[in-house]
Amino acid sequence: MTVVSIMLGGPSEHLPKYLASEQHRSLWIGVDRGALRLLENGIVPTMALGDFDSVSYEEFQKIEEAVPTIIKVKAEKDDTDTELAIQEAFDTLKAEKVVLYGGTGGRIDHLFSVLLLPAQTRFSAYVEKIAIKDKQNTVTYYLPGEYEMIKEDDKTYVSFVALTPVRSLTLRGLKYPLTDHDVPHPMAYVSNEFQEKVAQASFKEGLLAVIQSKD
Repeated sequence: MTVVSIMLGGPSEHLPKYLASEQHRSLWIGVDRGALRLLENGIVPTMALGDFDSVSYEEFQKIEEAVPTIIKVKAEKDDTDTELAIQEAFDTLKAEKVVLYGGTGGRIDHLFSVLLLPAQTRFSAYVEKIAIKDKQNTVTYYLPGEYEMIKEDDKTYVSFVALTPVRSLTLRGLKYPLTDHDVPHPMAYVSNEFQEKVAQASFKEGLLAVIQSKD
């Protein structure tokens, strides 16, 4: 499986500690200052993308010297750097899975921009291939269907966020189950817990985010 990890520019204290061990398990894209952050962690990204307004001239030279492919875009544009990076991951690098790092913490508008990416029509074919990770959380996305969810060993809670109205949501194998529950508007069902290693979820309409987290 081709995994493409994308490093964004959010606060570094929210990043997981295992990043360096992931260097040989995926391809990397550094977005703007995220490219510099990867180099500082001993990871040479396949691609660096952005307007690079968050790095100095000297820092950008360091990125140019180390990274094989640089895509420099205008600061004033319709797409965010993150959106462009996801498109490059799927179109150019042929990703089968994309994991975003550095997208949490800091500005709330940036956080919402990242969390809502899979709700965009252009990414509808990739919804279930996109995940967001930081040191406390893993966010995955689901279209209508039936799914098994595996508990991550270091996580305590699992929450379900309806990003749209959701029809017939059923949850099994959890402390707080649901059966054919309709969610009329976007809302979050938080702090549920796995009863066993594997739980089941199904629904008939909508878009659902599942967040495994720890304190």
